[in-house]
Amino acid sequence: MPELPEVEIYRQYLETSSLHQPIDDLDVEDPKLLTTNFADLRAALVGRSFTGTRRVGKNLFVMTDSPDVTLHMHFGMTGDLAYYHSSLDRPKYARIVFYFRTGFNLGFICPRKFERIGLVEDIDTYLQRKKIGLDGLSISLSELTAQIKPKKAFIKPVLMDQSTVAGLGNWIVDEVLFQALIHPEQRANTLTDDQFSALHRAIRYVLETAIRHEAQYRDFPAGFLIHVREWDNSPYDDVNAHKFCPRCATRIEKTEVGGRTTYFCPKDQKVG
Repeated sequence: MPELPEVEIYRQYLETSSLHQPIDDLDVEDPKLLTTNFADLRAALVGRSFTGTRRVGKNLFVMTDSPDVTLHMHFGMTGDLAYYHSSLDRPKYARIVFYFRTGFNLGFICPRKFERIGLVEDIDTYLQRKKIGLDGLSISLSELTAQIKPKKAFIKPVLMDQSTVAGLGNWIVDEVLFQALIHPEQRANTLTDDQFSALHRAIRYVLETAIRHEAQYRDFPAGFLIHVREWDNSPYDDVNAHKFCPRCATRIEKTEVGGRTTYFCPKDQKVG
């Protein structure tokens, strides 16, 4: 599933390829992919140009040259973007295509049809209505602390709640807690000031690392827990090395927290 790093990469891709080109037309293969009626969507976008983007968590908003027209993209389970010239074949699973007057097209890739596109009147109103919190890359330490400190639940499901921090999925939260040396079942309201600082640093570190490496797990630093989850791409020579903590060589434990598969180091991540 595209997480915050992937959607940030898509945002950058759209900005470098598809801005300031008038839209001649659009094609929608399956109207179920739309959250706005097709006729209304087409009427709002044809003749307009994309002018900028804003990402909050896993949500991508695309502004146009009309202040009243903003497009929302959600990439579901397997969504992606493909910018290509009209002389080339339409990419596989490009179920929505924006045709630009320049002769280039932007395809919205929807392999499993869980992706969605539609118009929103106001980004902040939409975020408030959907209870989407501050973005993981922009939330400050004080904001993070204020969001988490009152909660008595385990820290892992608290972090995965999009109203707490937007954009943190399952593997990201495991990685953040591993880097911050926090047990996934520590109660959120018991975190110390030092732990909050470590957590805030880890969120930025994990997200920025994933974006820098274009979410290619095999390229992440050797000290990342992701190599345990994605052991096929492990950088270690020993075929069993993926089972052990890259810091202390303790066997990584696998359990379920908040209904989600969870990996942690029992030596480094103790319930505080």
